[in-house]
Amino acid sequence: MAILNKGHDFSDGDQVTATKLDSAVDSATFAAGSVDNASTQLSGGAIIVKDSGVTAAKISSGAVTAVKLASNAVTTDKIADANVTTDKILNSNITTDKIANAGVTTDKIADSNVTFAKLTDVIDDDTMATATSTNLATAESIKAYVDTITATTSNFTTEDGQSAGYQVFPSGLKMAWGDATAGHNGVITFPSGIGFTVAPTIQISYNKATTSTNYNGTQVGDVTTTQFVYHGSYANLYGPRYFAIGI
Repeated sequence: MAILNKGHDFSDGDQVTATKLDSAVDSATFAAGSVDNASTQLSGGAIIVKDSGVTAAKISSGAVTAVKLASNAVTTDKIADANVTTDKILNSNITTDKIANAGVTTDKIADSNVTFAKLTDVIDDDTMATATSTNLATAESIKAYVDTITATTSNFTTEDGQSAGYQVFPSGLKMAWGDATAGHNGVITFPSGIGFTVAPTIQISYNKATTSTNYNGTQVGDVTTTQFVYHGSYANLYGPRYFAIGI
């Protein structure tokens, strides 16, 4: 079976010239017998490789480079699972929309990758000013907040044998109580730790007179954030008892 079609066919008695020899070679083409039509075929007198003639076994591993592959030629079904390794995937190519929810399990997340910065809806706020009904807080911020509340506890003192003191609540509500020394009129100063920001509301009790069966009233005068004035109707054995509430 002929492999080449001659460019010039010589006959007996023909004179061999350079021109005829050049034509025999230069004008020669491949014949049908030169291809198997399975892996190779003829195209314009030349032999080309058919798509079916390109198999993995005939391609050297080193000959396959990214620049030689068409973008649409690489599909998932053409990539063996064993060939997909972490060192072959760029970090920038790993995005949340490319990861199936079922593919994220706790055993696939390294402990070192779980950092506070990667957590959402978790606050680190010692004042709890940014707290909502749905977010979480760190143990440190919870402790700091509770310690602040615990620090605003009652402070009790005694005056004229009667207990006096104050209480500041986490909500900002403040209460102070106590009594004054005996006298018709006077000024009562609130405990220094109470720190009223506006003048509080005052409630005064009756006074006990020198006679145990007599009780006389008192009135509240001017009230500020640090003290208030009272007016009594009798020289009392004890001054008025008071209760103040405010913020």
